[in-house]
Amino acid sequence: MTEDTGTKPASDDGWGEARAMLDGWKGGLNICHEALDRHVIAGHGEQVALRWLGKEGERRDLTYADMASMAARFANVLAAHGLDKGDSLFAMAGRVPELYAGALGTLKAGMVFTPLFSAFGPDPIRMRMEIGGANALLTTESIYRRKIAPWRDEIKTLKLVLILGDEAPDGCVALGPAMAAASPVFETVATAPEDPALIHFTSGTTGRPKGAVHVHQAVLYHAFSGRHALDLTPGTRYWCTADPGWVTGTSYGIIAPLVNRVTMLVDEAEFDLDRWYSIVQNEKVQVWYSAPTAIRMMMRAGREAAASYDFSGLRFLASVGEPLNPEAVVWSEQVFGQPFHDNWWQTETGGIMIANRPGMEVRPGSMGKPLPGIEAGIVEREDGTLRELGTGEVGELALRPGWPSMMRAYLHEQARYDKCFVDGWYLSGDLAMRDKDGYFWFVGRADDLIKTSGHLIGPFEVESALIEHQAVAEAGVIGIPDETAGEVVKAYVTLNPGFTPSEDLEREIRGHARKKLGPAVAPREVVFRNTLPKTRSGKIMRRLLKARELGLPEGDISTLETDET
Repeated sequence: MTEDTGTKPASDDGWGEARAMLDGWKGGLNICHEALDRHVIAGHGEQVALRWLGKEGERRDLTYADMASMAARFANVLAAHGLDKGDSLFAMAGRVPELYAGALGTLKAGMVFTPLFSAFGPDPIRMRMEIGGANALLTTESIYRRKIAPWRDEIKTLKLVLILGDEAPDGCVALGPAMAAASPVFETVATAPEDPALIHFTSGTTGRPKGAVHVHQAVLYHAFSGRHALDLTPGTRYWCTADPGWVTGTSYGIIAPLVNRVTMLVDEAEFDLDRWYSIVQNEKVQVWYSAPTAIRMMMRAGREAAASYDFSGLRFLASVGEPLNPEAVVWSEQVFGQPFHDNWWQTETGGIMIANRPGMEVRPGSMGKPLPGIEAGIVEREDGTLRELGTGEVGELALRPGWPSMMRAYLHEQARYDKCFVDGWYLSGDLAMRDKDGYFWFVGRADDLIKTSGHLIGPFEVESALIEHQAVAEAGVIGIPDETAGEVVKAYVTLNPGFTPSEDLEREIRGHARKKLGPAVAPREVVFRNTLPKTRSGKIMRRLLKARELGLPEGDISTLETDET
């Protein structure tokens, strides 16, 4: 930590409410205690904490008392195998209740929880476990045999491999019998607010994965932002569709909802349109937190696919993962009776920083306004320092450090961490602008900008205009070299059902873009594709599109395929 990245909040406007809600634990703070035990002690143990929907039609309700018991059993299993406070557990499995209990049991034991996406290949898994010094692993037998067993012995720090289910390969422990034999009582390890609790890996844009370290004090901001950005109140029926392998699936798929005593819905299955619509209807979902990729898939199916479902239980919809195109906001208002509310944050921030909050006017395409206690600005570098920009100017989105869920380090990379902070600002790497009413608008990543004939163009603006055309389902925009203009805009699109690629359609889409954006900004060429390359978390990989366009070796940017931010 450097001096200007301390943990004292720049402002405590509204955080006192969340602080008063939490118990603390023996003079400290522990995320598991705040998420589970606190509610049981207060008499809410019989409320359903997690409703699990299995992919084969199974259904399982777990109360707060059930989850507290499972977390305690898991912590006892860890302790029985010699694991202790500060040790590190990595988890990689599908959306099953034991994974959620394992995450909380790890924190209850004072250990550090690190989620990984179960679709990762062997190399990304190994690299992250080596960087993180993994002491324990929770996974499935299938994942273990295919992706981990061949090199397990080379991770010298690894003491324990827990396998979900009742059987395990040699050298591993079957979690089912171990949990059944463990005591349902475990005294929560006393953790201080600044003790490490979570490590989220993000490969960013290039290079070695970064392990963003978050502490138990993050629970204060998870509680606050869950309430104020997502309208999570006790008893709310809440569905976060994010996989727990991502930071969203942990911060807002486990911690924030449980701390706010909601009933979480967890669907084991992958995206299926009718299944999703049926869940919203039949489970009477009230708050729904999803991703632009899924929303675009719903849009692609058309309004007719949603017409027979009852969405009247919904009171708040939010989106996360990448900027939400304006057309998606308008579409959701027509289909669900209310808009998806976009918000902005990063793995490094640990929680939602800027949002279209409940009750705010939603301006389609805007990420919203900073949450109370968060000071955001638009800055540019000037002579080695930063200059804050004014209304309507495009620059780097920056935040004043000190909010509770801010990362405390990049694991083993102090210099890389220090570079994120300049002149009392945390630099996000995202370009944005702020309008006269204080709304923030995403422009693009700094290295994604296209410069053509003196104009700086953000790909997101062009992509949003393209998907307003009725034929376009998704769009990815890049700049390609041009002798006269420097760069020109080229677009790749996938089409909605009922539309077929043709020269006439290509001209029509370009004409639509020129009308919306003007000839200087609109793409010179539109290329049709069946699919667009995406990261594991669903973001369109513009750099891969550009590498293929220019004939560059794709291996140099292969880390993008596992980008968790």
